[in-house]
Amino acid sequence: MEVEGPVRAEVFVVWRNVDHLELTGPCGAAPWIIELDDVEHPLEVVDRIVRDAVGPPRLVHSTSWRRDRGAIILSFVVVIDAALVGDLPSVPIGRAILARSTATSAPLSVDFEQVVEHGPRHMAWLVQDDPVVRAELDDEWRSQLAAFVPEPFRALG
Repeated sequence: MEVEGPVRAEVFVVWRNVDHLELTGPCGAAPWIIELDDVEHPLEVVDRIVRDAVGPPRLVHSTSWRRDRGAIILSFVVVIDAALVGDLPSVPIGRAILARSTATSAPLSVDFEQVVEHGPRHMAWLVQDDPVVRAELDDEWRSQLAAFVPEPFRALG
């Protein structure tokens, strides 16, 4: 598949702060945008840059993609241990209404909060389904991710 235009990684650095998940990183509580070249694997680039700037990630996983501002944006959740946060600014990750699409087209708009919240939803599914993710995230992580499992009729409440 040929991709025309730039490809960017949108990195959400996530950690568990005792009883909730928080977003942090070199850009604080904003996504960290990394321009990707066309010869390196995006996951390897994200892993390397996070290691260099923050420390060794526990888990790096791509959760979604979209076209935005003339580029392909690959969203990544990077899980780090609390000890790496140091003095990086951080904020709790809250719930957001999902960006809804039609059966054959993408959502008309996707807000930052929707992309952030999609990451833990995706991780909540993976921790149940993927043995690698399950092995990396302990019971405390699984407990926090359980809050992001979709609830029936939540959007109607």
